[in-house]
Amino acid sequence: MDRSSVQQQITIMAKMVKTKRQYVCQECGSASPKWQGKCPDCGHWNTFAEEKVAQNRNGGQTLTGSADQVSRITEIDISDDHRFATHIAEFDLVLGGGVVQGSVVLIGGDPGIGKSTLMLQVIDRLGSVVGPVLYVSGEESSKQVRIRADRLDAVGENLYLLCETNLEEILHHIEQLKPKVVVLDSIQTIYLPSIESAPGSISQVRECAARVTQLAKTKNVSAFLVGHVTKDGAIAGPRALEHIVDTVLYFEGERHQTYRILRAVKNRFGSTNEIGIFEMQEKGLIEVKNPSELFLAERPAGVSGSVVVCSIEGTRPLLVELQALVTPANYGMPQRVSTGIEVRRVALLLAVLEKRSGMHLGTQDVFVNVAGGIHLDEPAVDLGVAAAIVSSLRDVAVNQKDVAIGEVGLGGEIRGVGQIEKRLGEAQKLGFSRCVISNRNMKGLGQIDGMEVIGVNGIYEALEALEVVG
Repeated sequence: MDRSSVQQQITIMAKMVKTKRQYVCQECGSASPKWQGKCPDCGHWNTFAEEKVAQNRNGGQTLTGSADQVSRITEIDISDDHRFATHIAEFDLVLGGGVVQGSVVLIGGDPGIGKSTLMLQVIDRLGSVVGPVLYVSGEESSKQVRIRADRLDAVGENLYLLCETNLEEILHHIEQLKPKVVVLDSIQTIYLPSIESAPGSISQVRECAARVTQLAKTKNVSAFLVGHVTKDGAIAGPRALEHIVDTVLYFEGERHQTYRILRAVKNRFGSTNEIGIFEMQEKGLIEVKNPSELFLAERPAGVSGSVVVCSIEGTRPLLVELQALVTPANYGMPQRVSTGIEVRRVALLLAVLEKRSGMHLGTQDVFVNVAGGIHLDEPAVDLGVAAAIVSSLRDVAVNQKDVAIGEVGLGGEIRGVGQIEKRLGEAQKLGFSRCVISNRNMKGLGQIDGMEVIGVNGIYEALEALEVVG
């Protein structure tokens, strides 16, 4: 080929591919042609970074779909589609019954919380059920992963290991091995050579996730993507990453505690807001069979400011201890501190107690805590929060066998909550003998053996029933 032909070929390729520079927010993925100090979409400061984007003038890269043709929905055969049970009951519960073939699951959590440990245990169990499985590590060497696998007793014959960060190489190995399940740990370390941005950038994370999703859907391979979270608790990378995948799980927990909570916030194949509870031990993550009993194990006896509530997490009732500490404010502006419950909700309940119950809390510091490190966002715990605050203010302990369930309205009324029978059944199973609920929930409620159920209408009436005022 002569020089003129080569030059002509280069010119044609240059016309086909054009490199564009743009600035992308590393928090939300918002793009801008110029650098901005504050992101107009998410409001974060100094998050824009320059990235190079190669655009194909002939339409760009096209995703290769499956060979399916247009057909009636009644003619689609689903007899071969099923879930893979990991036989880790808490994990299967959160997923909705097991791992769906061809699904993509994103697991986020703080560094060091136990994501790699969980996924190594899960994929080892799956290997004994479905056949060859592949664990791709972009953060650790093969020896490091093997040491962890030995400690967890996760060294099954069907578990294959690959330490690689180049997605093209990873996809090549997947084509060769044809595994049933793939784990990429973590998505922030994986990169595509065709994209000039650094690994972990918005462009890399988004494109790598899209390629893995394409593989999962066309080859019917189940994929798990492990992702770190930002300081705000969101998965690092664009919000679009959560829209690409089928299921989003968050692995939560306090580092100084051994308990871990796996929470589903998106699930196309099951219910959301399900949680699985584990305990980190020397041999790895162990399932907690009775979480309610666990959360109440260290509850102090005869101490004011402690109330037991029942919250529904997904389909499971959980009994949790709420703690409140009310002390005189010595530094001018009183403090309002809350752990495990939104602080604005606590401020609302304080205002209701001031207005509807005559409690004087304007000069008091108020601290509210959910024991066990769990986060509650259900209105059914309102009555328990209010009772704990008044109990600490009056220094009167709530009976050890009492449970408070109910939503508190701005008018001081106690509103009914859903699934009251399931909540009362869980309380009765753990030996509680009295429960204060809304009168609305009393309608059609049957007798519960060994438990006295008291229906109330207003906040002050509920506090009287719990014997913290009178």
